[in-house]
Amino acid sequence: MDRIEMNPHVCAGKPVIRGTRIPVTVILDHLAEGMSREKVLEGFPMLCDEDISAAIAYASRSIESTDVVLTPEEV
Repeated sequence: MDRIEMNPHVCAGKPVIRGTRIPVTVILDHLAEGMSREKVLEGFPMLCDEDISAAIAYASRSIESTDVVLTPEEV
């Protein structure tokens, strides 16, 4: 996870792509809305495809280590 960092002085300590102020959640939100990787990269030209993969992997690992319960409204 060398592409993801958390620093209390950057975005309130939320996980971001290393060397940027782009939160992992922003990337995931765009993908969840149906945006392609290519469009995400167009919107954030400082990122590379590996950054998107790292964001997805980070989310996956976070879910694995957390008990997440969604209500029917959230699905």
